[in-house]
Amino acid sequence: MCESCGCGRPEVVPVEIRENILAQNDHAAAHNREHFRERGVLALNLMGSPGSGKTALLEATARAGQSWRLAAVSGDLATDNDGERLRAAGIRSATITTGSACHLDARLVHRSLHDFDLDATDLFFIENVGNLVCPAIYDLGQAASIVVLSVTEGEDKPLKYPVMFQRVELVVLSKLDLLPHLPQVSVEGFRRNLARVAPALELLPVSAVTGEGLPAWIDWLTLREQRSRSVSR
Repeated sequence: MCESCGCGRPEVVPVEIRENILAQNDHAAAHNREHFRERGVLALNLMGSPGSGKTALLEATARAGQSWRLAAVSGDLATDNDGERLRAAGIRSATITTGSACHLDARLVHRSLHDFDLDATDLFFIENVGNLVCPAIYDLGQAASIVVLSVTEGEDKPLKYPVMFQRVELVVLSKLDLLPHLPQVSVEGFRRNLARVAPALELLPVSAVTGEGLPAWIDWLTLREQRSRSVSR
């Protein structure tokens, strides 16, 4: 349980206090968004369960050979493991260790921005703490939010965690290369369940290992990055 928000439990954190926390967060998020907009940076909030493949997706994005200048912050309760992987992939990266908090908030992201030259950045990824609950309700100043959902997590995750999937613009279905080993799972099964909670939500099946589906992911990023630059002018 997150000590700051109580994970939505009013007996732990009263509703009025939680609303005040969210209001303060929204103020900081607006400030972050202005930072990104002024510099033409596309900021993306990347969410998903622990082990869903968020870091692997960013590594594959760096390998894709685009001319983008990539930067990222990665949130975890402890360790710099993901940050080390991102830096090894050529992505300028900093780690936010939250201790016990199960999500990043806008204040933590803003503090980390001082470690980056946003004028030398095209895409800024906020790799959130692995969690399908709390990160959904915290605006970080991003232009768009994405959920990475692996095929190994099961087709029913959108039904179990509808709020997360109702608050994002894209679902990346990761670890597609493992699908042949999961006869009870199918891409269409994920699509059906997503349609029940978020009918207009786009699903991109991807394998960071084989590269299958990566061109569609790169195309999505390209379109969003171009849109971000046009808005900043």
